[in-house]
Amino acid sequence: MVAIKRSFLLINLELSRHVYPEKNGRKCFTTTSAKKKESSENPRSQEQPLFPLRAPKNLLSQSAVAVFGLGFIDAGYSGDWSRIGVISKESEDLLKVAAFVVIPLCVFLIFSISKEEQA
Repeated sequence: MVAIKRSFLLINLELSRHVYPEKNGRKCFTTTSAKKKESSENPRSQEQPLFPLRAPKNLLSQSAVAVFGLGFIDAGYSGDWSRIGVISKESEDLLKVAAFVVIPLCVFLIFSISKEEQA
């Protein structure tokens, strides 16, 4: 309760800075807005990517293949998915057998993608 009163008091203090009385005695709120800097010096600096972190496409594709393979291992061998009812026991057994084909294929794809990068 004390924290609520303190935060309410702080909110009131912040609002009181932006409330100015007018001539007729009423209070009105003023709004401020930031102006954009118009700079025509460097047009490339204005075009910023939507996602600023950059990662090589090879690394992203290797990660996707690895997550796909790990998904097969998790679904087939953990037993969690069949226990909560997402997949049946028969599907889990099928995924265990399919993992013997999918995992070597994923490892091959990961290494072949890395060899493409070197070439």
